[in-house]
Amino acid sequence: MSVTSTATTRRTIQLPIDDGVVGLRGLSPQRNRFELEYALERGSTANSVLFEAGDGAPAVLVHPPGVAYSAAFLPVLADALPSSDAPLLVVVGHVNPNRVALLRSLAETYSGLELITSNAGAKLLEELWTQRKPSPPGEEQQPPPLPDLPPLRVIRHEQTLVMAQGRSLQLIATPTPRWPGGLLAFEQSLGLLMSDKFFSAHLCTEEWAETNRTSTEEERRHFYDCLMAPMARQVEGVVERLEELDIRTLVPGHGPAIEASWRSLLNDYRRWGEGQNKASLNVALLFASAYGNTAAIADALAQGVNRTGIRVNSLNCEFTPADELVNTIKEADAILIGSPTLGGHAPTPIVSALGTLLAEGDRNKPVGVFGSYGWSGEAVDLLETKLRDGGFSFGFDPIRVKFSPDTAKVKELEETGTRFGRQLLNAQKRAQRRSAGGLSESRSDPAVLALGRVLGSLCVLTTQKGDLSGAMVASWVSQASFTPPGITVAVAKDRAVEALLHKGDCFALNVLAEGRETGPMKQFLQPFEPGANRFAGLELETSPGEQPLLPEALAWLEGSVKQRMECGDHWLIYAEVNHGGLFDAQGQTAVHHRRSGANY
Repeated sequence: MSVTSTATTRRTIQLPIDDGVVGLRGLSPQRNRFELEYALERGSTANSVLFEAGDGAPAVLVHPPGVAYSAAFLPVLADALPSSDAPLLVVVGHVNPNRVALLRSLAETYSGLELITSNAGAKLLEELWTQRKPSPPGEEQQPPPLPDLPPLRVIRHEQTLVMAQGRSLQLIATPTPRWPGGLLAFEQSLGLLMSDKFFSAHLCTEEWAETNRTSTEEERRHFYDCLMAPMARQVEGVVERLEELDIRTLVPGHGPAIEASWRSLLNDYRRWGEGQNKASLNVALLFASAYGNTAAIADALAQGVNRTGIRVNSLNCEFTPADELVNTIKEADAILIGSPTLGGHAPTPIVSALGTLLAEGDRNKPVGVFGSYGWSGEAVDLLETKLRDGGFSFGFDPIRVKFSPDTAKVKELEETGTRFGRQLLNAQKRAQRRSAGGLSESRSDPAVLALGRVLGSLCVLTTQKGDLSGAMVASWVSQASFTPPGITVAVAKDRAVEALLHKGDCFALNVLAEGRETGPMKQFLQPFEPGANRFAGLELETSPGEQPLLPEALAWLEGSVKQRMECGDHWLIYAEVNHGGLFDAQGQTAVHHRRSGANY
């Protein structure tokens, strides 16, 4: 195995796959970007596959990484290629500014470079190749010249590329709203599917393949929830196509390869998407994104809405046919629309989508607008003004983010999306009660009434993770094991604190005292604004693991999350207890009495 280190923590390793086939894996041990998909903070990898030249066929590089890996990747690639003058075909799995920046570096080095891309990918390459991020006002400098765009080989549907040693590469265009230029590659003799973003997981590991299915399940589910769920319909179509292939190994763009359990992962993708497709409400998410910043805002809002069980239909306005846009707007129960500001204006596809929304949208359905900007934010102003003047009501204040959203802003955006989703659900429930004459059938069901007699202690779960914190009142709490001592806590999917309770995260469970539960309950049951500090104005103590403790509690436990199990609209969190103690050895535990199992 050859390793090239860089001045940074990133490096690239070579992983032999077969004779004349090598994996090039960029390793990034730390979270290095702002996107929601990296929130587990377990590092990442960038996987490429190089098919060596031979038999008169050129070398083929499949799915090169983004520009962040340039210093670590380019020297390793140069060592693996015979000459910078030899022909080199590069399969571009998706197109964004970071990918284009690395492709420019390849174009400066390899004179025989040819890019293989989908039809939409070719359009994006032509748009982005000469595009530069704007300089701050008064700081304009003459940038160095850019290399010419290499020749493009455009894959409009599917095509097979003959390579050395009798190998053949089946190229499959897989457009999605998030990655309209998606292009997958399948090498038939090895059964090797290079799936780019599909089936990815942000996890830094040198191991070629995962040890078993469960070892990466949380990371792959998190990636799906962050990026795939808002386009579940399109993703399901891709999965159906891939099931026709004779796959033996999946090589995603990020994370370890999947060998024995690849079919299980395809089934998981289908299963995870079923909940989206069965949802009774849906939100249309319309966006365009020049540098990925607006798309990051859209991802965070979508994640928040998804937590409430509402389906999000994501559409990239630059690549969406007019009839699909009209149908999506008409079928939606709410619409979110976002835009970057480019040269003081909204991109033309967003202006067109706004016109369609004004013409076809239902004024009784709420809207939300968002966008990113560099030095001015006129695009969001345009969206807000036109929609207000058009008689639309807003579910939240317009969101404006300068450049990229940071970690705290991403969390706030998630919470904004969740609150928006709850508003839609509450409106639906009110309408259902009116139609049913005010009687809730579930609340009168004997089984539901019996379920409400199951008692639990009243607790406040608190957690601190870096600059992020969260808290919630918890009554579905139970001891789960003696050795090691363990507890389970049920956490609703739409709780803001849920995002801070993944494997490896720590929290404190504050057990409330009978007769003294009113104050903490009032504090933590109030509706918080997105991004608000749940502990503002409180005097706290801290556990050995620096988790927030409430001094007025009866007792406390500090736990670290070991497992998560999906249970309907909740996650069941299992944690091992690391520390604990009593604030009041004489007090009694406050108990939560319910009349029905239909609510808390």
